Amino acid sequence: MRQLLITLLFFGCTTVAFPQTAVHHKSADSGNEVHIPHFRAAFIVGHTLIPALESQENAAIPSYGLDVEYWPTSKIGFGIHNDLEITNFIIETDHEEYLEREYPLVVTADLLIKPWKGLVIQAGPGIEFEKNENFLLFRLGLEYEFELNHHWDLFPTLFYDDREGSYHTWSIGLGVGKRF
Repeated sequence: MRQLLITLLFFGCTTVAFPQTAVHHKSADSGNEVHIPHFRAAFIVGHTLIPALESQENAAIPSYGLDVEYWPTSKIGFGIHNDLEITNFIIETDHEEYLEREYPLVVTADLLIKPWKGLVIQAGPGIEFEKNENFLLFRLGLEYEFELNHHWDLFPTLFYDDREGSYHTWSIGLGVGKRF
């Protein structure tokens, strides 16, 4: 319950803090002005790879993601990214200990940079909430947005999470987003 309240608080803070306006750009094809909304919400289905330290067996955990982003310009944005790993698993920490993880929820606050076409680079701090032990983390990621009609997009995503003093993960997914 506490995790749900914290997640809702993050969503509430980000949506109240920014006015709902849009960016207007000249289209490269027609030269006409194109309306691009500032907000974007996305849903991602993916897998999180959890490397093993000693056993040489990596685990691929199914995960769901929900992202809310604000883009004040077409090149720079800010996002709250949430990922829920939907199973229980045991990890080996750097200290040769075993730690059980039960449906961990990862919440990150990321800076988003779009350097070229649909390529988005993301980086930012976060926290992994879990009933046994929470971890601070840092995320680096890439995604590539393929624009569809009516401000919808489809995107593959790849990111790396490094949990402070513990373990790291790689995640790959496919998402669908909507700008509004």
